[in-house]
Amino acid sequence: MRAVVQVVQSASVSVDSVVVALIDRPGLVVLLGVTHSDSESDARRLAGKIWELRVLDDELSASDTDAPVLVVSQFTLYAETNKGRRPTWAAAAPRHVAEPLIDTFCAELRTKGADVATGVFGADMHVSLVNDGPRTLILES
Repeated sequence: MRAVVQVVQSASVSVDSVVVALIDRPGLVVLLGVTHSDSESDARRLAGKIWELRVLDDELSASDTDAPVLVVSQFTLYAETNKGRRPTWAAAAPRHVAEPLIDTFCAELRTKGADVATGVFGADMHVSLVNDGPRTLILES
């Protein structure tokens, strides 16, 4: 799994001009991609790492501050761009593999006490956010 984690002041996801997810206080946005070899244990481990990551103000984690987390599926994180100008998506897991692992990731965060908002898997989403810092990290399982 590959995650781009952004510390934000606020964020939302809209589908067809309708807001489907919102965090209206400081928290994290996680753009999450899944590849073919990922497993449920990868999803749980990465969720735990992100929840405990000391990236917020005063070196606090989301778990320390009960910061909300907005998770957005992002297959394009596994784009192959080595040849030509047109990316390929062969490294991204297909829906029947990726969607359950993203659900596992979100469930693990909720188990740990996180307030989790999500985008809509496979939808054409518009993500709006106010990046804080900016602080953006890339993590892999």
